[in-house]
Amino acid sequence: MQIIVNGAATEVDDAITMAELIEQLQLGNRRLAVEVNAELVPRSRFPERRLAPHDQVEIIHAVGGG
Repeated sequence: MQIIVNGAATEVDDAITMAELIEQLQLGNRRLAVEVNAELVPRSRFPERRLAPHDQVEIIHAVGGG
């Protein structure tokens, strides 16, 4: 199925979870903020949050600094 990740069309498996998408994108060990269709998804819900065709996903990497 096709979803939009940070503005780019992306092909993923049907009914993929947010956790699976994060792993597929090799972002598993990073601090992230994720929205699906403009709704914030808490990290604790990544394993259960399934994506649907044409979902709009925004993934923001938290960067520390000082």
